[in-house]
Amino acid sequence: MLSFILLLLQATSNVALAQMGAALGAALAAMAAAFGIGQIGNRAMESIARQPEAAGDIRSNMIVAAALVEGAAFFAMIVCLLVVFLA
Repeated sequence: MLSFILLLLQATSNVALAQMGAALGAALAAMAAAFGIGQIGNRAMESIARQPEAAGDIRSNMIVAAALVEGAAFFAMIVCLLVVFLA
């Protein structure tokens, strides 16, 4: 935590603050995607346990939902990386 505060105090220009914010945004996007995909898997396993005959449909819907979450996370991280390298 102390190193983060020192890094914040050393960032005197707007470019450095933008890069630091972009890095934090990329980390937040990755954590949110991991949490979302974990919840999708959790709910899918519960659904399959309750209704085993629908496992194929549940699994295919789970894969589509996970791909959409992952695509949104990749888009957010790409935008953050563009800010880091182009700012």
